[in-house]
Formats: sequence, structure tokens, C-alpha cells
Amino acid sequence: MWSEKYRPQNISDMIGNEESRSLIIEWLTKWKKGTKPILLVGPPGIGKTTIAYLIAKQFQYDLIGLNASDVRSKSQINEILLPVLGNVSVMGIPMIFIDEVDGIHGRGDFGGAEALIEILKEPTIPIILAANSDISDKMKNIKKVVKTIFFKPIPPRLLKIHLENIMVKENATLSLGSMIKVIEKSKGDIRSMINLTQSFVTGFDPPVEKSFENINVEDGINAFFKANSIDEARSVLYSIQIDPKSKIDAFYSSILTSNLDNITLAKFLEIISEADMLYGKIMKTQNWRLLRYLNEILIKLYKNDQRMRYSQYSISWPLLNRIRWDGKKIKSVSSIMAKNLHLSSSKFITICFPYMMFCIKNNKLQLDSDDIFYDIFQKEIELIK
Repeated sequence: MWSEKYRPQNISDMIGNEESRSLIIEWLTKWKKGTKPILLVGPPGIGKTTIAYLIAKQFQYDLIGLNASDVRSKSQINEILLPVLGNVSVMGIPMIFIDEVDGIHGRGDFGGAEALIEILKEPTIPIILAANSDISDKMKNIKKVVKTIFFKPIPPRLLKIHLENIMVKENATLSLGSMIKVIEKSKGDIRSMINLTQSFVTGFDPPVEKSFENINVEDGINAFFKANSIDEARSVLYSIQIDPKSKIDAFYSSILTSNLDNITLAKFLEIISEADMLYGKIMKTQNWRLLRYLNEILIKLYKNDQRMRYSQYSISWPLLNRIRWDGKKIKSVSSIMAKNLHLSSSKFITICFPYMMFCIKNNKLQLDSDDIFYDIFQKEIELIK
């Protein structure tokens, strides 16, 4: 997707909101223990999430990215955030980013907002929050303990310049009327503008019901599995306008963490595999017209099933926290195994290590006392068992 292809690689690549970006950089360069967290407020698609990830990358922090749904209850706060505070992770100095924090309240809020506010009062590591709006009662309470930085919609003039640069790089053309239509429809949302432009250029612009416009990935996945008909599910699917790999990953992690029977799980994973193979073919051939078939593969996942709900992570938080914060033993494992598998340490830890621990726990991987890894793994084996 062009929106992924032309995603900014550093903060200077971003457009618009220069003053807000400068305030964020100044905040982080002056950060010390007890510094107020920052709250980024503004409409979707204008760079709030992007700048959080870029600033962590440029200042060499290990960003722990969460959504409001991950910290909606006090127990989730204790499980996810408390182990992070005051620790140095396997991959670097931690920074917390909670997106769509304005969604933390409502019927699903079981003390999450109050528990989060207590953490925000005395931060021990940098914390960035993002919200589309700050007008709810619980957002007022959060705003008392943070520094708020506002992001504005990108002006049409800057959007036009940015879009023209992309069109030149893609050797594509779009009439002035169509370009104006795209810019007006996007309403300052850069991601939406680029996706709409690619749809016009490739001739693929599926209809989306008004009620599902600009739906985020969490609400989209949940609405997909709660849809009352396959037509409604298809409309939801087309409305989740994120890059194809992220869409596949969102369904994959949600499926793995839902309580499904083995037959249903196997069927769903076969569909995900088929979608992933199509994406691989698109990337290899750069034939983006094949993208129109992706949703027709994913629609096979439709099933009105209350067991299914969105999850950002394909492994449980207790295990994810263990991987991140368990210290020297895991670092030793990662450095040795990563070298043998020709991977980076961080990639081994996040992708391979959980499955290795699973095999050990279920007696699928036996280590002899003279094995080179025996001493390294022995403590971890005992803790897991």
C-alpha cells in the first residue's frame, strides 16, 4: 500500500504540525523521572501514532505500544504496565505509548482509567498517550496529570504538495478534479488521502457504508465477527483501510488469542495463510491490482461468533512481559540463539523464544545436562513449569 510505502522514516519526513512535533522532541530531550506524560490530541490519520514510534526509534527507546482496550481494567493495568515501570527491557530503555486512550472509558471500563491516572501521576519512564478527542469526563481527569499537545488536520495545500510528490514517484496521474475530490474527502487525514488516491489509480474503490467510515482496526475486527450477515461483514472489512499486512496480522493475532476449538482454529489459520501468500505475491511482483482479492479471501473468516474479539498480540501478556523483563538469562539465550539462527536478538526474542519455551514446557524439547544451553535454560524451565 502506498500509505505504508511512503510512511515517514524519521520525524523530519512528516508534514504539518511542526510546532507540535517540536514540543514533543523538546519534552523527550528534557525528560527525567517524574516529568509529566504527554497527551497527543487530534483527528485520526494525521501522525500521532507515527510520531510516537519515530521518536522512540530516533532516541533509541523500546516502545511498548498499547491500545485502550489493553488497559481497560485495573487488573490489565497491573498485568501489563506495572512490570514495565522502572525496568530496563531486553531491547532497551522502555517507553509506553497508549493509543486511543479516549476509548478507555465506557461499559468496558473496570477501574482502568483510575489505575492509569495513578501511574501517570508519578511516571518512572516516558509515557505518551494519544486520543481523537479530549472532551469526555474521564479525559478531563487524565488531562490534569499530563501535558496536552494538540495536532491539527493537515492543510489542503500541504496535502496537495505531498500527494503530487507521491504521484511523481509512482509515475501515476490523477486529474485535478479527482485530486481535489480526494483531498476534500480525506478531511486532513494523510493515510486516508493516500489510500483513496491509490484506489482511484488502480481502479478499485469499493463502496463502504457511511456507518463504517473511518473505523479503526479494533472496532473493525470486533464488528466483523459481530456482523449479522456476510454483506455487513464485507462492508466492515472494506472499511478497515490499513495496509494489507497489518490487516492480516490483526486477524491472525485475534484468532490466536480467542478461545476457539481446534477445527475452527485450523480452518481460520488456513485462510490467513492463503491471504499471506497473496500478499507475498503482491510484494514480489508489485502487482497491486491483486489487492482487490485480499478481502475476498479474508471474508471467508466471517462467522458470527462471540468468542472472537480483537487482540493486538499473538502471545499472552504474562509471557510477553517475561520475555521483555527477565534479565540476563534471556539476554544470554537471545545472543547465542540469534547468532546461530542468523537473526537479530530482538527478532529472536519476540518471534522464536515464546515457541521454544512452549516446547520446553510441554516436553517437546529435551536438554541433556552436557548441552551448551542447559545451564542457560534450566532456571527458565523451572520457572515456567
